[in-house]
Amino acid sequence: MPTPPYLILCDRPFIYRYTQNDRYLTDEQRYFYEENGYIMFRNLVSHESLDEYQQHFLDICNGRVKGGHTTTMKDLSLMQTGAKGEFLINKIQDFLYDDILFKYASDRAVVNIVADIIGENVTAVHSMLINKPPDADKDTSRHPLHQDLHYFPFRPADRICASWTAMETIDERNGCLFAVPGSHKDVLYPHDYAELTLQNVKNKAYHGVQGFDNVPRVNLVMEKGDTVFFHPILLHGSGPNLTKGFRKAISVHYANTNCEFIDVRGTSQQNIADEVEQMAKRRGFPVNFEDLWKYKSRLVNGQPGNFQNYSSKL
Repeated sequence: MPTPPYLILCDRPFIYRYTQNDRYLTDEQRYFYEENGYIMFRNLVSHESLDEYQQHFLDICNGRVKGGHTTTMKDLSLMQTGAKGEFLINKIQDFLYDDILFKYASDRAVVNIVADIIGENVTAVHSMLINKPPDADKDTSRHPLHQDLHYFPFRPADRICASWTAMETIDERNGCLFAVPGSHKDVLYPHDYAELTLQNVKNKAYHGVQGFDNVPRVNLVMEKGDTVFFHPILLHGSGPNLTKGFRKAISVHYANTNCEFIDVRGTSQQNIADEVEQMAKRRGFPVNFEDLWKYKSRLVNGQPGNFQNYSSKL
């Protein structure tokens, strides 16, 4: 068969770099991801599943169930206002060993697409249910432009992928994702806290890149169940919630299980490694940056590998 026109550049067949195969991705979808660093699927995750995750989130917020091994985070601007529950908690993180929320990380519709991008051996490495409550200050309700690879001590970047699913309508008014298409072909930039923050209060680990205020961006407007997959070097962020409602999304980062771990000391990633290790130590988990990622990860497809090998013990 002749090569389709959209796979020919400069009269030569297009060479895939950022995707692995086409079992679940069409050639058109692979090409879009290759060129833009993300791909969106409409109504991929069932509304029934998302309703279950939302109810579980509310049960954790209201103390009806324990969060297990999860980490609960609160919006800093709302902590002194008397806000409680869903009106205060802006994230449930590290839920891969929560029986309910792990259903999203292992959702076959999600994992199949991830496997086409990073390969068959898939480990879920990071997980978040993100809530933007109303009335939060815009400085704590947004996430600055950043690249996810900044947080990861493993490579190659092309074998890492995020899934991000809207749990309700998400648009410019309540803080949708925005992305810089094609920026995944660039390098990992230094990240740090923005110079101007709410009364010098910073959301922990919300690092961002500096000097990209004028780059063209695309707003990813999504409906409930819509899911976007994106590369870890893609520049992206999210705006503040300016409505009186909530904005919820659920997200997991995946890596090929055989990714190699690297030493980030002396690199632009040392600041996040130091910060994460300090936070873990305060919580009673004095373990190195590499093994922190291994301990909170979970195999979801294929065979075990480097993520299942530990160098230190808790």
